[in-house]
Amino acid sequence: MQKIILILLIFISMLTSAYTKPDVYVIDATKNAYTHNNMGLRYMDERCYYAAIQEFKIAISLNPNTQATSVYYKNLGDAYMAINYPNLAKQPYEDAIKQYSLNFQYYQALAKCYKALGLISSKIKEYNNDSNILNKVMLGLLYIENGNTKRGIIVLDEFASSEPDLLITPAVKFYIKNTVKKMNAL
Repeated sequence: MQKIILILLIFISMLTSAYTKPDVYVIDATKNAYTHNNMGLRYMDERCYYAAIQEFKIAISLNPNTQATSVYYKNLGDAYMAINYPNLAKQPYEDAIKQYSLNFQYYQALAKCYKALGLISSKIKEYNNDSNILNKVMLGLLYIENGNTKRGIIVLDEFASSEPDLLITPAVKFYIKNTVKKMNAL
C-alpha cells in the first residue's frame, strides 16, 4: 500500500511540477535595430550625441535596406546636425531619401543640411535638370531655403497638383499652407 501511495505521489508531482522548457533566445536583427534606434533617440534627448551616433550606426548595420532603415539614417543625420557637422549629416539624409523617398521630413532635413553647407545654388541647378518628379519637392524646398519663397511655393504647388495621390503630397500641401501663412503674417 505504501508503495502504491509513493508511486502515486511521484506521478502526481511529475504531472503538477513547474518544469518548463528553458527559454531559447532568438536573435532578431530587426528587433535589435529598433532597440538600438530607440537608445539613440534616448541619448539624443540627453544630449549624449556620440553615444546616439553609435547607436544609430548599429541600428543601420543590423537592419540595412529597409524602409525602417531610412528612419535610422535620418536620426543619424539629425545627430550630426545637432553637433554642427552638416558635412557628415549630408550622406545619411541622402541615404534616408534613397531608402524611402516619400517622407517629406527627409527632404526638409536635407535642404537645411545643404543650406548649412552652402550648396543650395549648385543643388538647385542639379535638381532643376532632373526628370524625377520627386526632385521637384527638393527643388521647391531649396528655393525656400535660398530665400526665394514664392518660387519655392510655386514649384511645390505644381508638384502637389501633378501628383495628388502620392503619400508625400498631403505633407507638401500642409507645408505650403503654413509657409503661405508665415508669408502673409509678415
